Amino acid sequence: MTHAEETRPAPRTDHVRLARLDETHLSALRELTRDPDVLRFTRVPVPTPASFPEAWLARYEAGRRDGSREGFAILDAHDASFLGVALAPKIDREGKTVELGYVVAPHARGRGVATAALWRLTEWAFAELEARRIELLISVDNRASKIVARRCGYTFEGVLRGMHFKQDIWEDGEIWSRLSTDP
Repeated sequence: MTHAEETRPAPRTDHVRLARLDETHLSALRELTRDPDVLRFTRVPVPTPASFPEAWLARYEAGRRDGSREGFAILDAHDASFLGVALAPKIDREGKTVELGYVVAPHARGRGVATAALWRLTEWAFAELEARRIELLISVDNRASKIVARRCGYTFEGVLRGMHFKQDIWEDGEIWSRLSTDP
């Protein structure tokens, strides 16, 4: 880490807020799962079953109850419009390790939404879950997501070669992390 990265100010986050993902977000989730970039860079199955948004939401609601995962809608702070999702798909409470992820709707990309959402999600994981380690798994081809990770203080650790991504797809993925002791 360079000195410039150590002293980098927190990104602007006042334009987004996180709200618990619930049934009011189903139509937006359905729309999100139609985006080619979402299908390429997330674990959303291809083709996407019509019932996927409901099943996805149900998994996050069950995870919220048992403490194994959490999901938030990313909303515009001014008009509450849906901008994407900020997720904790894997919470290991004993190990104090959390995997985070974020998906931004096409109309909201390029406005700092992903950076603001990941920053808020990271703060939540450290404060609410008392996480010691947070991990991001990012496709080696997802340049935009790697930029977001770096802006939020995450460190590139390496490439996980040939990892199972979804269905019958294995690909190389990068692992990025942030520790509670990081600046």
